[in-house]
Amino acid sequence: MVASNEVGALITFKEAVYEDPHLVLSNWNTLDSDPCDWNGVSCTAAGDHVIKLNISGSLLRGFLAPEFGQITYLQELILHGNNLIGIIPKELGMLKSLTVLDLGMNQLSGPIPPEIGNLTQVVKINLQSNGLTGRLPPELGNLKYLQELRLDRNKLQGPVPAGGSSNFSSNMHGMYASNMNLIGFCRSSQLKVADFSYNFFVGSIPKCLDYLPRSSFQGNCLQIKDIKQRTSVQCAGASPAQSHPSVNPKYQSAADHVSKHHGASKPAWLLALEIVTGTMVGSLFLIAILTAFQRFNNRSSIIIPWKKSASEKDHMTVYIDSEMLKDVTRYNRQELEVACEDFSNIIGSSPDSVVYKGTMKGGPEIAVISLCIKEEHWTGYLELYFQREVAELARLIHDNTGKLLGYCREDTPFTRMLVFEYASNGTLYDHLHCYGEGCQLSWTRRMKIILGIARGLKYLHTEVEPPFTISELNSNAVYLTEDFSPKLVDFESWKTIIERSEKNSGSVSSQGSVCVLPNSLEARHLDTKGNVYAFAVLLLEIISGRPPYCKEKGYLVDWAMDYLEMPEVMSYLVDPELKHFRYDDLKVICEVITLCISPDPTVRPSMRELCSMLESRIDTSISVELKASSLAWAELALSS
Repeated sequence: MVASNEVGALITFKEAVYEDPHLVLSNWNTLDSDPCDWNGVSCTAAGDHVIKLNISGSLLRGFLAPEFGQITYLQELILHGNNLIGIIPKELGMLKSLTVLDLGMNQLSGPIPPEIGNLTQVVKINLQSNGLTGRLPPELGNLKYLQELRLDRNKLQGPVPAGGSSNFSSNMHGMYASNMNLIGFCRSSQLKVADFSYNFFVGSIPKCLDYLPRSSFQGNCLQIKDIKQRTSVQCAGASPAQSHPSVNPKYQSAADHVSKHHGASKPAWLLALEIVTGTMVGSLFLIAILTAFQRFNNRSSIIIPWKKSASEKDHMTVYIDSEMLKDVTRYNRQELEVACEDFSNIIGSSPDSVVYKGTMKGGPEIAVISLCIKEEHWTGYLELYFQREVAELARLIHDNTGKLLGYCREDTPFTRMLVFEYASNGTLYDHLHCYGEGCQLSWTRRMKIILGIARGLKYLHTEVEPPFTISELNSNAVYLTEDFSPKLVDFESWKTIIERSEKNSGSVSSQGSVCVLPNSLEARHLDTKGNVYAFAVLLLEIISGRPPYCKEKGYLVDWAMDYLEMPEVMSYLVDPELKHFRYDDLKVICEVITLCISPDPTVRPSMRELCSMLESRIDTSISVELKASSLAWAELALSS
């Protein structure tokens, strides 16, 4: 039986992964299986400890859990070729048995923790092709068994820590290990392969590393002429190797002479004025630097509370890619409060969110979704999901998808909001299930709405990369503009985020209108077939005027089965409130529904195919509309 702390560390890592497109972690379930049988996990012969974790090239997106440090018998940690973000936890330095650490080809950021120098048994370290910054810790020289070190293609800077005498010959590099006063790589007697290329290292190549190929140092800011280095412009921000730049003694003495000459000739009052002015300028400059540094920190990283207890909070810093939300407008709570009349204009609500209507000063009408969750329940994972979801929604630009204008993220008071362009006619649900004068949608208008929804889904599934699916595709997710053009809005994605935080993993539903993503935001793009099924239910709701489920008649799909493929009774599917409809339109709608509700998701057509079927066979031209019903004359007059 594997130790509980090791199992807990693995589960924590799974929770920190929010995209698993190949579902490699799908069998990581403590209730159903032995951790030694989980994908990528290897244990001792006795099955009591985890000794290897190897998940490469699986496109996992998430971050590394500091709990990895609790898997004390771990010998190999290989997560090469994923999309991991955040920092390398210092807790990895606790893995005293580790021989292989391979985190190459990810999107990790921040510095290499000095604690990596505590991996006394490590033979191979691969951190290549990430976004690591800062200087190399000299503690890496403590790794006496290290044979392979790959640090290429990062943003590391400063000198390569060596500490050896420059008089030693390059072929004597093995002798450096005997000198315990040395620091850095000159102590690494076993190092055979090392790659420092394409960083921002400065200074010169340490003599004790001369035995390495020259290509191991290319693409840096080193002072060497025979290896291709970065341009001076690219190296402008690189940290210098020494604290003071070298100056030609001739020019230095001349400068000293000029300085002394001018200093002697200045009157006392002028000297005093210069001192006061210099002090003020220096203070202002220091304040500016501190302010800029603070803003940079706020923008480029967030503090994620990993655990919370009544007595203490353990924090870790996770460096979120500052590029993720750089093009999305960030609103402050105060301006949204003014726009939404002190958040009194509520137009929708659910247990997870409240939707407000507002008008920006001199700007558009907006719909503001406020996430209903208390600050004490907000975790680092949720913050990561929130930012990712904002970035996902911001990339959607289509006439039939809701336009995200921006977001609001504040901590006092705790606020997480999304700001959408407002669609003035409410939801499709409101129009299909309201009663009284002015509620009725004509057949032609319903056909136009169906075509718009199909085009929006076609765009989401086939024209954005990776594809995007609507978490709960139903008539409440379809908003209508003033001219009844449909806009698909994914307001319900927050449900899956909150469920994820509560460790309630759903599954892809192909049997109803609700499309719950597996493990929340994992594999959102894999459930296009679930959306196709939900589209069929939505078509039935539009043509029949019936809700997807009601107590008296059960599920809409079950009720419709008796009519879908029988032409003589197909008309019973049509909303009885409608006076006119086109049988040819109804026929193609029923064909599409039948294809979409196939029990086998693999045979359901794509939205591209469905959209083509509908567009080629449904005519919504004005001439057809006017022939269809007298109500069309009134609609035409209103729209013009």
